[in-house]
Amino acid sequence: MWFVLALLSAVFAALTSILAKVGVEGVNSNLATAIRTVVVVVMAWGMVFLTQAQSGLGEISRRSWLFLILSGLATGASWLCYYRALQVGEASKVVPVDKLSVVITLVLAWVFLKEEFSARSLLGAVLITAGTLVMVL
Repeated sequence: MWFVLALLSAVFAALTSILAKVGVEGVNSNLATAIRTVVVVVMAWGMVFLTQAQSGLGEISRRSWLFLILSGLATGASWLCYYRALQVGEASKVVPVDKLSVVITLVLAWVFLKEEFSARSLLGAVLITAGTLVMVL
């Protein structure tokens, strides 16, 4: 099931890039990011209430709150940079560079989470990086 959801995430991310490139035309990239964020917030809270998950709010630990807030700040920074990059660059070049986050995530997961970094992971990271360079240069 995780693979199907991850694949759907990739499809929606691709749609996000194309829709955002068109939507950011003639709009301040920070304003565009704020509009997108409001839509995401409404959709996310809608899902919380639809699935009746709001009762779990009181059970969230301080540590989880801290890391969820930090994650939200990182997401906001990512979106602000991404929308500006889409506004001034070609989507076909911005998106591959943005997907270097896969390689960066592998390295950060190895350093901070002590996740395995196998020869296969290294090869994949090298190929992703090489593919990004081929697409961008």
